Amino acid sequence: MGMTVLMEPVEISAGENASDRHLAEIVRAVFGPRLGKFLICHMSSANGTGIELFQFIEPEAVHRQDNFEYWKTGYFHVAVTDQDVEGLASRIASSGGKRRTDVLVLAPGRNICFCEDPFGNVIEIYSNSYEQFWANGGPLGAEKP
Repeated sequence: MGMTVLMEPVEISAGENASDRHLAEIVRAVFGPRLGKFLICHMSSANGTGIELFQFIEPEAVHRQDNFEYWKTGYFHVAVTDQDVEGLASRIASSGGKRRTDVLVLAPGRNICFCEDPFGNVIEIYSNSYEQFWANGGPLGAEKP
């Protein structure tokens, strides 16, 4: 689709034996204790729209037989950029949504926070533009699988 790959797929481990303990702690804060590992790739469109692709390995992803269940939530989450991550998260929570995590520091100057809107849709807040955040592998010190 003409996307620029900002970060090739890397395997992220959230298990107790993860090589990057800080990243594993963040992943567990976002996804919960059941997540073991996944692959993630970051891409950007010509106008700067970012796309994250996930492939969950542990636990293994289960495919739906009917992939067009329009009455169920349809996307994993959306991400927005706001330099004041804490401020936006607080505004979301005070206007009927909720915070799923505290502000998480992936690397110095690169912060995220997961929230939910009043309907339960997950919103990730980035402190930097998507391209700034993930260019050259971003804050993840993970190795390619």
